[in-house]
Amino acid sequence: MKKLQNSLYINTQGAYLHKKRETLVVDVARQKALQIPIHSISGIFCFGNVMVSPQVMGFCGERGVNLAFFTEYGRFLARVQGKQTGNVLLRRTQYRLADTQAAEIAQVIVAAKIQSQRQVLQRHQRNYGKQSEITQVIALLKSTLERLKVTTNLDTIRGLEGDAAARYFSVFNHLITEKTGAFTFKQRTRRPPTDPVNALLSFFYAILGNDISAALQGTGLDPQVGFLHKDRPGRDSLAQDLLEELRAYFVDRLVLTLINRQQVKTGDFIYEASGAVKLKDTARKKVLQEFQARKQQTITHPFIKEEVPLGLLPHIQALLLARHLRGDLQYYPPFLAR
Repeated sequence: MKKLQNSLYINTQGAYLHKKRETLVVDVARQKALQIPIHSISGIFCFGNVMVSPQVMGFCGERGVNLAFFTEYGRFLARVQGKQTGNVLLRRTQYRLADTQAAEIAQVIVAAKIQSQRQVLQRHQRNYGKQSEITQVIALLKSTLERLKVTTNLDTIRGLEGDAAARYFSVFNHLITEKTGAFTFKQRTRRPPTDPVNALLSFFYAILGNDISAALQGTGLDPQVGFLHKDRPGRDSLAQDLLEELRAYFVDRLVLTLINRQQVKTGDFIYEASGAVKLKDTARKKVLQEFQARKQQTITHPFIKEEVPLGLLPHIQALLLARHLRGDLQYYPPFLAR
C-alpha cells in the first residue's frame, strides 16, 4: 500500500520556494521560514502570489511530487507534471471505453455519490432529530437511486446526478447548526463563490480534485478523459468523476464540522465588491490544517477491507479503476463509506 505523506501548503503572499540540495526552502520577506526534505512530502499547493524557482519545478517533476497552483479563492490554475507513467495500453483502453462504455462506469459513480449524500442527511437526522424537509429529500434521493438502476443512457444519468445535487443542496442550510446564525447557504455558487459556505466547499473541492488528478497520473491513467463528465479543454474530467464519490463524505462533512463547531467565523473571509468571497490568509492556514488532519483519519475501505488513511482514497480508487479497465475487476467499485 502506498504510504501517505504530508502535503506542503503555501499561502503566504510573496513567499518564494526554492531548492537547496535535496531540500525545499520557503523564504518570506527574504528570510527562511521553512526547510524540509523533498522525500517527506507528496504534494505542494501554492495559493495566490507564491513564487517558485524553475529548479524546484524540475525537481518536483523528477521526484513525482505534485506541484499545483491555485488562486487565493482556491480555484485550480496549473500543475507541474513530470514524466508520464503507466502502460500506454491502459490509457488506450481508457480512451476506447470512454467512447463506448462510459455509461456503465458513470452509473456506479453517480449511485455512490447520491448514496453518500443521503448518508450525510441521515447522519444529521440521527444527531439532531428529523426535519420534514430533509426527510423528504432523503426519500427523493432514494427514488433517484431506483431510477438510476434501470438507466443506461449517459445523458439521463447526468440529468439524474444534477437533479440529485440540486435537491441535496436545497436542504444544506438545515445542516448548519452553529448558534450565531452567521453562516447561511442558499444555493451552490462556484465561479466565484459568493458566500463563506460556498467558499469553503469550492476551496476543498479544488484541492481534493488536484489530489485525485495526481493519483490518476501516478496510476497511468489520463485525468482529462472521463466517463461521467464530458471532455473539455483544460478540465481533468476523470478526476472530476472520482471527486463525485468523495465530495459529500470527505469535504461536505468537513465543512459542516468547521462551521458547526465554530472553528471558522464570518470574519475569516474577505467580501469583495464584485460579490466574491474568499478565505483570509490566516483562515486558509487554519482550515488547511484541518484538511490535513482529515486526511490522516483512518477507515476500513469497503472494498479492499484494509484500514487506510482517508488521504489515500484517491490513490486506491484510481488503482481500482485501472484494474477494472485492464479487465482484472468485472465492475468498478466506487467508494461508499459504510
